[in-house]
Amino acid sequence: MAKLSRRQEEKVQEFMNITGAPKKGAITHLKKFQWNVESATKEYLDQLQSNPNPHQPKPMSVEELYRRYKDPYQDMIMAEGISRLCTDLEVDPQDIVMLVISWHMKAVTMCEFSKQEFFDGLKSLKIDSLGNFRSRIPSVRSELKNKDKFKEVYNFTFDWAKEKGQKSLQLETAIGMWQLLFAEMNPKWPYVDQWCEFLEERHKMSIPKDTWSQLLDFVRNVDSSLSNFDAERAWPYLVDEFVDYLKEKGLVQN
Repeated sequence: MAKLSRRQEEKVQEFMNITGAPKKGAITHLKKFQWNVESATKEYLDQLQSNPNPHQPKPMSVEELYRRYKDPYQDMIMAEGISRLCTDLEVDPQDIVMLVISWHMKAVTMCEFSKQEFFDGLKSLKIDSLGNFRSRIPSVRSELKNKDKFKEVYNFTFDWAKEKGQKSLQLETAIGMWQLLFAEMNPKWPYVDQWCEFLEERHKMSIPKDTWSQLLDFVRNVDSSLSNFDAERAWPYLVDEFVDYLKEKGLVQN
């Protein structure tokens, strides 16, 4: 930047005294009006009235947010864009809050947001800027404490996380999702680790939807001693086998 003359320095100081603007902003405005303090000051104060903090960038609109994260080769947000979004939101990509956001967006596929999903999701969350988005994270996370919403998020996860064209959920993915979801339950299900070990030892196959759905009913309604477990109920066969597994391991009484 060229050094200012003494007269220009005086005008910069005068402008700063009137407007409270930082030196860089003062110079920019004065140059725009050929160092006419009166004209530069008037324009600056008019701007200040419409935008109380002219030195802060204006918040990005939903359309601008979408363009920020959109894949360069297709009209949707892919894994890389979601990673940038997480950075901007100051959350880990593995944070369960991203699953809740995906639920709000009614996303069809994990790590993808179509333009319509993104727009509809932000509208339902009443989000219209990045700052607003960031400030909504705690309340979005707290929705998991609501029993009914937790069930909705849980049921949503199966179709969202399974691979395209598949009817079942890959075992490794299912285990990761169960560990993520059940960590949010209060009280925590005491057998989550044993359930995952059982599947890896005895099942080693993908998880059908009925097992995924009914496991939550089992977790919520059968006590830790299994004293109220009804063997006559039509549980998925994996649940019945898991009860036998717990008895074999001596974790519950026969």
